Amino acid sequence: MSRVLKGKVAWITGGGSGIGLAGAIELVKAGAHVVISGRTQATNDSAEKELKALGSAEAILLDVADKQAVKAAADAILKKHGRIDILVTSAGTNATKRNLDVVTPEAWDDVVAINLSGLFYCVHAVLPAMRKQKDGLIINVSSWAGRFASKLTGPAYNATKRAVIALTESINMEECVNGIRASSVLPGEVATPILRKRPVPPSKEEQDRMTQSEDLGAAILFIATMPARTCVNELIIAPTWNRFYVGGLETPKK
Repeated sequence: MSRVLKGKVAWITGGGSGIGLAGAIELVKAGAHVVISGRTQATNDSAEKELKALGSAEAILLDVADKQAVKAAADAILKKHGRIDILVTSAGTNATKRNLDVVTPEAWDDVVAINLSGLFYCVHAVLPAMRKQKDGLIINVSSWAGRFASKLTGPAYNATKRAVIALTESINMEECVNGIRASSVLPGEVATPILRKRPVPPSKEEQDRMTQSEDLGAAILFIATMPARTCVNELIIAPTWNRFYVGGLETPKK
């Protein structure tokens, strides 16, 4: 792989596992210095070790729902490296009891705090530096559910992931004049740890037919290596064997 991103600094939230880690692997291999953040120290440590074996990387402990901590993390990255060229917002969650007859206000608040407010805090924290650079890329991980809501994913996840798409377009509308571009990535079913939160987790056989984390890593790399003059506004990526098309989706338990 040509080190096309050499000299770039990327920050990936939720970078310790799943889509975030897959994106981090690809960006590190392409030459970027990658800072991953996540809420779990052991997950961060494991991912950091894997990434450092491939290139330049570091990990920081961060809960994106904490707006002051997000600002401090961005400031620390900027102080240490002088720039943030790429932000990938991959931190996300969902409630296990997620449908309207069982979801609690507390579970709703947790999903909104991470999937939407936390994402906004990260975007807000990097924009001043990107404006100063007159260059920057923001890749927001939304979801198939953000475009095609379903009972399976539940109202909190559906609402926050659709809001991510709207926020991404707001970035493009307001910041394109500053050389900043933003992309929404809308994965269908991906075999990642978040599936364990489902009321009925898919079987291994079902997960094997899904899009895999590394496929999303390749998609993130594709967006990140496009010319700065080009914006990939939205990218939908889903399994060929798409259970939303062919049926077979589990019924949520109450």
